Amino acid sequence: MQHEITRPGPLLEPSGALAQVGWMRQPLLDANLEYARFYNWRALQWLRLKRWDYYALFTPNRFFSATIADLGYAGNIFVYTMDLDGGDLHEEGLVIPLSRGIQLPRSSQSGESLFANRQASLRFQALPGERRVLVDWPAFDGGKGLRADFSLACPPEHESMTIVIPIGARRFYYNRKINCLPASGSLRYAGKDIPLDPQTCLGSLDWGRGVWEYRSFWNWASASGHLPDGRRFGLNLGCGFGDLSRAGENCLVVDGRLHKLESVPFAYTSGDYMRPWRFIESTGRLDLTFTPFKDRTARTNLGIIFSEVHQMFGRYSGWAVLDNQERVEVRDLLGFAEEHRARW
Repeated sequence: MQHEITRPGPLLEPSGALAQVGWMRQPLLDANLEYARFYNWRALQWLRLKRWDYYALFTPNRFFSATIADLGYAGNIFVYTMDLDGGDLHEEGLVIPLSRGIQLPRSSQSGESLFANRQASLRFQALPGERRVLVDWPAFDGGKGLRADFSLACPPEHESMTIVIPIGARRFYYNRKINCLPASGSLRYAGKDIPLDPQTCLGSLDWGRGVWEYRSFWNWASASGHLPDGRRFGLNLGCGFGDLSRAGENCLVVDGRLHKLESVPFAYTSGDYMRPWRFIESTGRLDLTFTPFKDRTARTNLGIIFSEVHQMFGRYSGWAVLDNQERVEVRDLLGFAEEHRARW
């Protein structure tokens, strides 16, 4: 059974055990990662802690994403953008030894995430009622350059999917996903300014903190868009990692209100990712077909660190049932679904 956490408290006990396991509509737990206890030698703990902020933005014609990640023994900075009409995709990244210069806040609700060097500057700010994303990468795409300066409206009452789950005996995952945040500001790519209209441009955040098994696998699906009647509609689905018996991350988000789902298996053909994917919820509240049109394959192999992700961009169609039993039709909702394998 899924357990909803409703009282604030610490993430970890002094022993390193999770204080609570479950899901939340708001992030109620303090990410006291200094209490993590998965090695007998405490000096090594920080080498295996994983922390990241991943922002995504959908405009009518372009996708943009920027990430600051601290994986302990290395940092990962990456930015990519895609023309949704033609499928042209460009991505650049930096691997930072021992994550030097990466700053990530303790909380998902306030603070600043930061990385800057001679090649690129990324700054993410969690401010009252909004989240600001600033990126400047002058040499991006052979000198075409990429700049982002936009805000995502995120009022305190906007609900998000936050989970706390165990991974094995001594590891854990604390994760917050925020969908359907209206965006205002601008992107500038290859000399062209792209203004962002909050009526048509929506962003999302994947905020993760925890300790994973060295060999890991997961599926993730996300979308932020609009229903035919104009309401903001998003989904977040995930599986393949940790113990999800009390806190799966499957949900719908409609105009800032979260609708919790039960199990949603990912029915797809690994290795043949362009075939349609199916998502059918275990209690009959969701039936979607995802039809991909673009495979973003990102592979990193640094020996001890390995990552391969197939992030498929496509459109969701079908139907979903909300908490009030309203059935909504989903038509060509733009989003992505992915398979990710890692040694980290």
